[in-house]
Amino acid sequence: MNRPQVYLSLILMLITLAGAQQKPVTSPPAAKTTAASNLPTQETVNAFMHQMFGYDPSESWEVLAIKPSPIPGISEVNVALKNPQGQQNTKLYVGADGQHALIGDIIPFGADPFAAARKTLDKGVNGPSRGPADAPVTIVEFSDLQCPHCKEAQPTIDKLLVEEKNARLVFQNFPLQSHDWAAKAAAYGDCIGRSSSDAFWKFVQSVYDAQSDILASNADEKLTALADKSGVKGSDVAACAAKPETTSRVEQSIALGKSVDVNGTPTLFINGRKVGNVTGLPYEVLKQLAEFGAKK
Repeated sequence: MNRPQVYLSLILMLITLAGAQQKPVTSPPAAKTTAASNLPTQETVNAFMHQMFGYDPSESWEVLAIKPSPIPGISEVNVALKNPQGQQNTKLYVGADGQHALIGDIIPFGADPFAAARKTLDKGVNGPSRGPADAPVTIVEFSDLQCPHCKEAQPTIDKLLVEEKNARLVFQNFPLQSHDWAAKAAAYGDCIGRSSSDAFWKFVQSVYDAQSDILASNADEKLTALADKSGVKGSDVAACAAKPETTSRVEQSIALGKSVDVNGTPTLFINGRKVGNVTGLPYEVLKQLAEFGAKK
């Protein structure tokens, strides 16, 4: 959704960076903002969104999260904007005074800005991989097997791995809540990945190819058949996918993604450097990022 006029209206002015340290919260508070937290309330966010978008009856929104940002004194508000053309998740950073906000992303800074994400991913990845284990470049892909953009990006990622022999790819499940069979596909993929790496990559491609035929109502049947075609026993995979420990592994992968600020799919990390717009990035730029990582 291309809405530059909306974004311009949302950029009210630069955020005031002063404010007290906030305590983390796991859900939007129900009461009014307190001096201790400086977090805006869900009521305030909804009132703001109504003022910004209430003029258009085709627009709706959902407040996904209200939490402290990485910058002390600044609140992060995650909102899903919805209209007939689709959904777009947006972040607002609200100043400590509660009167000003900025739309955009907070990015890491410093002599090695990607070190923290790289360290977190090195410790947390648990998905199947391909490429040399000792490769100087590690590409971590957070993906959703029901996501059409992930399907679109896969040929680009495959091409990169063919041309960059010094790169290793690790696949991490990140099924989106808005997709009704993605979590089930992630569970199947997790089980196959632990059984056979070759079968896993075949399964991923086959699911992408069959996306339009898979529904929540037939997902088990379709995914079991695709597992069989990938070279593993589909019935065994289906039984594995239903186990609580498999669900836990998928949830761990989602949590890992959220810890490095993944909020959409596909998202790549090249030695810790986040690349969110994979399908919109020219291939040569993606290749240059991988080559640059290998040199470092």
